Amino acid sequence: MKFFSVMYQTSNSKGQELVAQRMVKWARKLGYEAWLITSIYHDGEAVVPPDIVLKSEEGYVMFEKDPKVSLPVVRVDSFKTFWPPRRIMFRDFITILRRLDEKLGVDFIVSHSTLWNGPEEVSRWVMWKKLMRSLGEAVHTTVYGHMSHYQPPDPTRYELVERAYRMAWNATSFPMIFKSADIILCVTGVEAEDMINHGARPEQIHIFPGGLDDDLAMLIETAKPEEFLERYNISRDSIVISYLGTVEERKNPLAVVKVAKKLRKLKNVVFVIAGKPGDQWHEVLREAKDLGNVVITGELSEEMKASLIKASYLNIIMSKMEALGLTQIEFMYGGVPVISSGTYGQKWLITNNVNGIIVNGPNDIEGAAKAIEELIKNPNKREQMSINARKKASSLLMSKLMEQLLNKARTILRS
Repeated sequence: MKFFSVMYQTSNSKGQELVAQRMVKWARKLGYEAWLITSIYHDGEAVVPPDIVLKSEEGYVMFEKDPKVSLPVVRVDSFKTFWPPRRIMFRDFITILRRLDEKLGVDFIVSHSTLWNGPEEVSRWVMWKKLMRSLGEAVHTTVYGHMSHYQPPDPTRYELVERAYRMAWNATSFPMIFKSADIILCVTGVEAEDMINHGARPEQIHIFPGGLDDDLAMLIETAKPEEFLERYNISRDSIVISYLGTVEERKNPLAVVKVAKKLRKLKNVVFVIAGKPGDQWHEVLREAKDLGNVVITGELSEEMKASLIKASYLNIIMSKMEALGLTQIEFMYGGVPVISSGTYGQKWLITNNVNGIIVNGPNDIEGAAKAIEELIKNPNKREQMSINARKKASSLLMSKLMEQLLNKARTILRS
């Protein structure tokens, strides 16, 4: 069985892109032929000159080992859009799918995300193939899965214009996708309920919670906490409370700085804010400038990230919106309980007072500070949460999730 994962760009840090890439990686490790279909862009920067793809006969270029993600990748003719924001579109994608099907044979394809034309074009192509077969034409069978990584059009998250656009996309594109798809992959049970409310059939639903890359899990297992502590001049007896993620408004690291300010008199407590600079970077730097209990690192290597996880007493995420939270799975695998705002998918991943503490939303600075104080004063409770966190995350390894998904697709192909 040949597997294809479709995403509008590649990235080494963004959650949806990482899931799409890791699907290909672990399908191949499990013995399947697999490719990522994506644009010419990596984190918004062109990997291939646009005119090379535009002038190519096939409308794409193939890499056996892509220069950015080291996977077999098909980079297709594509362009950035001003609207919807932060999205990339494919040109003549159905023709490209037909060519790939003729050349390689597309047995199982999963499209990712929303607000772009990839999922819509895949669903049209799959429906066309089904109709051709129903009319007596000998057509190669393709199993189709769609993974929205859905986030509700919440007024606290999106401005009115973008919120209305998201509502329009959901109302017009989901019915078409649900009609064509064999499998609707949902990151959490919370998302599954929303997909059913949008029109998905219950039998289409397959829970696929993002997935912890097994290689990163091994890095976490073997990481030495002192490497991070020494690099950033943090005492070994410090209690490290870590935020790890892009320093952007959506993830709300500024709230973590406010929590640190409230707890600045706690002895040996150090807050680490680690991650790629984003739209809240300068504000976070400014607010943390005079706080002696905050260390800001910028983006970390995978090895240093694993060391930070092992050095951490708690992870904190005060995000305004999370489909799931891949970083939280990583901390949980390292036995680190999570203090979370509990937004959307985090309510599914983190069970309050079991493997972490859920506070009253992204602005509950007081609640987050109290939760941290409680777990510092009660290390036995923290230790039990650590055991529970590790157990939950261990069930979410990408190898296990992909094996289940590919077996399901094979069953559908056989039927």
